[in-house]
Amino acid sequence: MYKVLVIEDDVMMSDMLSMYLSEEGYSVMQAYRADEGLRLAADFSPDLVLLDLILPDLDGMEVCAHIRKRSNVPIMILSMKSEVSERVQALKAGADDYMCKPFSMHEMTARVEALIRRSNSLRAETAFQIAAAVETVDEHEAIQLDYERRLLLVRGQLVETTFSEYELMKLFLAHPGKVFSREELINAIRGFDSFVTDRAIDVHIVNLRKKIEQNPKEPRLIRTVWGFGYKYIAQHPSISQS
Repeated sequence: MYKVLVIEDDVMMSDMLSMYLSEEGYSVMQAYRADEGLRLAADFSPDLVLLDLILPDLDGMEVCAHIRKRSNVPIMILSMKSEVSERVQALKAGADDYMCKPFSMHEMTARVEALIRRSNSLRAETAFQIAAAVETVDEHEAIQLDYERRLLLVRGQLVETTFSEYELMKLFLAHPGKVFSREELINAIRGFDSFVTDRAIDVHIVNLRKKIEQNPKEPRLIRTVWGFGYKYIAQHPSISQS
């Protein structure tokens, strides 16, 4: 049984979410404050977190960032705010999905299922399997993906990514040198990054560069093609990029 943590200060909304998710077979824990939610996120080890942005003791964005620092659990933001700037801020804080209130409970449960399904293979891996994956990295490749485990390996080191970041890297690595428009990148991740926009793609690229580039301010792997989009340049130790 998958576990969902609901961090929502509106008791009626929290109870409604809990009821619908319980009927779908999930084990649900409820928190009405940020401090309680952060404690349960550590103790309950949920498979997904539903997080309201407006909480009485701490801003939801800060809660999202706190959880993301110590866990790769999928986080779905619930908010009355529909502005693109709020969605981009949530993305930067580490959120994986964003739903504006009011929303369909049927759609919410469908998104929960999709997020958990996509994260399950990665979260089920043991420390031994992760170590084995790192040990078998080809040193001649700066960046590699382990498709079965959904791992990103950067120069032999395991780096955590969001689902959208992983899918973008998978696309780049499958087509090195190909120039992708922002629209093509949006279409590649639209299925589970429901609030993806041109601006969101740019944020994903910034985050990926921080994770894979030796100097994110002077990227050599993910290049900007001005006025169009981005391309990935495969880099080997024997090849220097000018």
